[in-house]
Amino acid sequence: MTTARITIPRSVIALSSIAVLALTGCAADVGAEPASSSSSRPAPSPTASAPSTPTVAGYDVGQFPPVPLFRLPDLALLDTSASAFTIEVNAALADIPGVTAAPAHCDESGAVVSGNGSAYLYGDGSGAFTGPDGTVQNFGDGSGTSTINGVTIQNFGDGSGNYSDGVVTIQNFGDGSGNYSDATTTVEIFGDGSGNYSDGEVTIQNFGDGSGNYTGHGVSIQNFGDGSGNYSDGEVTIQNFGDGTAKVDGVDVEAEPLATVPRLGSFPPLAALAPLESCGTTLTFEDGVLFDFDRSEIRADAATTLDSVASVLESLAVGDAVVSGHTDSIGDDAYNQQLSEARAKSVVEGLTERGATTRFTAEGFGETRPVAANEVDGADNPAGRQLNRRVEIFIPAAL
Repeated sequence: MTTARITIPRSVIALSSIAVLALTGCAADVGAEPASSSSSRPAPSPTASAPSTPTVAGYDVGQFPPVPLFRLPDLALLDTSASAFTIEVNAALADIPGVTAAPAHCDESGAVVSGNGSAYLYGDGSGAFTGPDGTVQNFGDGSGTSTINGVTIQNFGDGSGNYSDGVVTIQNFGDGSGNYSDATTTVEIFGDGSGNYSDGEVTIQNFGDGSGNYTGHGVSIQNFGDGSGNYSDGEVTIQNFGDGTAKVDGVDVEAEPLATVPRLGSFPPLAALAPLESCGTTLTFEDGVLFDFDRSEIRADAATTLDSVASVLESLAVGDAVVSGHTDSIGDDAYNQQLSEARAKSVVEGLTERGATTRFTAEGFGETRPVAANEVDGADNPAGRQLNRRVEIFIPAAL
């Protein structure tokens, strides 16, 4: 297989990491709640409350963020004008620390779609590329070519094909492998569950056997696929031995083994590329930025992030916005619904206290709108759950 480089505009990649992170991924800061195979949300352990043992924000003692998922931009958001993948969010919205800004798309009723956006490379896609101007050739055997508004697509009829718009290049080899590249990001999917992601600041390696690595933004994560792994962020160093024990800055503690890194799925088919106009912007607070595990009170160290968001909303004179809370699938439905509503209200209150005059609507959706799988092949997927625990602010396109 020939490999090609794949790149995703930072304004389009939503965490990460994002983290991407996901191929979020782009990868974003990777604070999140700890993994758990329990069907109920656990109470904080006595060890976690020990003031002498450092922890990663939002995590129990000895726990740390998972290796993030790979993520592609929202393939539904192809601009029907000069170039696909060039939909931009307002520059002020795209430069808020701890917040990911991405174009949003809406359903036929005008409601923003949450949970059906960016492709996380753990499934497939469907649809067809169309455009108002251009040429299309259909050879009658399932293959064809089209050039629409400077975008060229080749479909070879066997599941493989190419896409190019002068900035973004996509190669789909039809065997589950493929490449994506643009000016900043490279994504390689090898079709055997493994792959690589790089955007100049973040590097993710998924070896397809339950192990993987993450480096970026001063954080290093190693998951060895057997429950053990290492974490370092310059302030805290954790060694999890996978046997119920760990060392935090050299001190022995009890800690749950790490969940394995899920295998990558197939590269999304070229047919998933379908033009759709953006209906606004979605701001996503990276998990661990605002709240401690299982809490709805905004942490004191989140003040800078909220200050920035409130300031930008005022400077852009945003009239209306919808703040929505979302959780992962751990715990019962009623509890998660209550937690998501409480977190959304806390964000509204925090922004209003900081002088934002935007008319906010607070909503909670519990675990009903995941953006990634909470489980993959029946196994817990901490990186997916990390992405699902989020607070979003939807700003209509009137901005």
